[in-house]
Amino acid sequence: MKQKKTPKATPEPKDNKKAEDLQAYTENGENELLTTNQGLLINDNQNSLKSGERGSSLLEDFILREKITHFDHERIPERIVHARGSAAHGIFELYESMAPFTKAKFLNDTSRQTPVFVRFSTVAGSRGSSDLARDVRGFSVKFYTEEGNYDLVGNNMPVFFIQDAIKFPDLIHAVKPEPHHEMPQAASAHDTFWDFISLMPESMHMIMWVMSDRAIPRSYRMMEGFGVHTFRWINEAGESFFVKYHWKPVLGVHSVAWDEAQKISGKDPDFHRRDLWEAIESGAFVEYELGVQIVKEEDEFKFEFDLLDPTKLIPEEVVPVQIIGKLTLNRNPDNFFAETEQVAFHPGHLVPGIDFTNDPLLQGRLFSYTDTQLSRLGSANFHELPINKSVNQVHNNQRDGHMRQQINKSRTSYEPNTISGGCPFQAKAADGGFTSFAERIDSKKIRARSASFFDHFSQATLFYNSQSPVEQQHIIDALSFELGKLEISAIRERMLGLLLNISKPLAAAVADALGIVLSEIPKQPLLNHSIPADGNPKDFQPTKMKQTLGKSEPLSMVNTAKDSIKTRVIAILAADGVDDAALNTVKAALEAQGAKAKVIAPKLGTIKGSGGAAIEVDQSFLTAASVLFDAVYVPGGSKSVEKLKAEPDAIHFINEAFRHCKAIGIDADVKPLLQQTYLADKLDGDKDLAGIGVVISAGKAKGFVANFIKAIAAHRYWDREADRKVPA
Repeated sequence: MKQKKTPKATPEPKDNKKAEDLQAYTENGENELLTTNQGLLINDNQNSLKSGERGSSLLEDFILREKITHFDHERIPERIVHARGSAAHGIFELYESMAPFTKAKFLNDTSRQTPVFVRFSTVAGSRGSSDLARDVRGFSVKFYTEEGNYDLVGNNMPVFFIQDAIKFPDLIHAVKPEPHHEMPQAASAHDTFWDFISLMPESMHMIMWVMSDRAIPRSYRMMEGFGVHTFRWINEAGESFFVKYHWKPVLGVHSVAWDEAQKISGKDPDFHRRDLWEAIESGAFVEYELGVQIVKEEDEFKFEFDLLDPTKLIPEEVVPVQIIGKLTLNRNPDNFFAETEQVAFHPGHLVPGIDFTNDPLLQGRLFSYTDTQLSRLGSANFHELPINKSVNQVHNNQRDGHMRQQINKSRTSYEPNTISGGCPFQAKAADGGFTSFAERIDSKKIRARSASFFDHFSQATLFYNSQSPVEQQHIIDALSFELGKLEISAIRERMLGLLLNISKPLAAAVADALGIVLSEIPKQPLLNHSIPADGNPKDFQPTKMKQTLGKSEPLSMVNTAKDSIKTRVIAILAADGVDDAALNTVKAALEAQGAKAKVIAPKLGTIKGSGGAAIEVDQSFLTAASVLFDAVYVPGGSKSVEKLKAEPDAIHFINEAFRHCKAIGIDADVKPLLQQTYLADKLDGDKDLAGIGVVISAGKAKGFVANFIKAIAAHRYWDREADRKVPA
């Protein structure tokens, strides 16, 4: 705790910039005095109380004890899953009222701005792991509504590994580092994970997603979000609708290359965290549109899959996504621990008009989240932490417990009562009181799953067939990489057996990469551990039903938005003697489109342009790497080109950018530099390379810049990967 004293008079600053800096410095604590947590002013924070100058420290030094005790308890248990996260504040605005479907007020009023707090995360890794692991990403949104907090807890993939929450501990135990040596960190490429998956055919749809490029997003700002489960909406008339949630990033859905992801993990393991923070700090606010798929109650059983199965999605061709609002993240947290680390999400935090379905994975999560928050945050009062606190005033008879903050003045902590006039009263449904949907239930208690849950392969096939050839190759490469890490060959063989049920060409390509002859793998019966003990195994074996839909365009990232270069980061490679006019023209044009352009040179400081201008260097080749940029531009200038030719890191920078399929822009007189790179053999005859994302200036700056911007907006030129011999 700190206590302010009367500020001293400050001298009049000489210019506005200094005035702003001085004001910020004053607001950030120039005139604050150090205190204990009880507000006692501290005279000496450098020396503990001792028995003489060289004597022992004294137990009575309460200032020392308070400081050390607080420090000793600064860390709380990290989340078992989603431990590594990043978050931001923002607002949600509704495009059109959803009153015909739900009575939730924040989904009815288009004039309302609902405050939100959003946390993104990886799943498997610890807090200290890399942002670029191949993994699912958490995408959880806390809406601070007038009816209470509503938490939409989701991921960047619309399905999940398992159908029933009772398997969740097994899944996480399997994917975490192996217990005998605690390796590998934040990776699924090891025996225990694939041993589990090879025995759980219900996971195969999710495996297709995790092995796709969706598992290595370019940024949190460029990935989709999903509620995963089927939820229920209820309107004022008591009518019920099933609903699926979708978050669509305005900038489109983009990924990085797997080789690139591994290198970024070494260069900047905070890549996604930094990207989110810097985008918001620079005013490039993060935007997603909220879409919903709404299904009438009477249409529950009209699909070729079960709506309650969390390993299935509703194809958008079957039920279109209706865009209903926008989420804008416009403020970074003030304190990572107090907000990002202590925020407590829970799928059971509902508001009137939104309810659960009987999804068995969702039902189990309702218990798990409360239990987890009690363990992590140490008290049933975690809802009183500022980041978790409802904007709607809390009135109930819950009392006491560790770290209680609310001071209740009433004599009563029970109801019914007369001493407090009966307060707090139960709310009537008509006044906004929450009532669960009156779903008809007529069944026996049983440990089993519906037979409609046992088609484990049809949607996995749909996903794979919906990918472009390049995306399919990435899935093959990912499976080959992961299964190639295994030590137990029998697990590989079981996995190939499961892949055969998805796609024979897929299984054959992976088998070939693993050096396995597919026809020589002994046939094994598909194991299904979901069979009830008293059930007939023949009735509950994994099946593959014929699907009406062969492909679904929204499942491929090829069909995402590619019309903007906002927030893209472009490296400009330069040295002394660079054509400063060309550099400044291109840099200004890129920044006018919302991109960030950074000058990379052999040394920090400034470089001198051919026109005599001093150009500030943002990074040297020592700290910069092509994997941290979205595109590369090399301006002309004979002296600059000669210096870059003698710089091995510059050659590597261009080669690596080409290998990772990024747009490259070059001025015509840069070709001597490119002769030192892998691009050399592609420059013969001055052929047009724009089709593979290499844009060469022909002296017309305006046309070159327009074409280069178009190339960057396309994100990647994956067809380059057909040639696997790029020396980077």
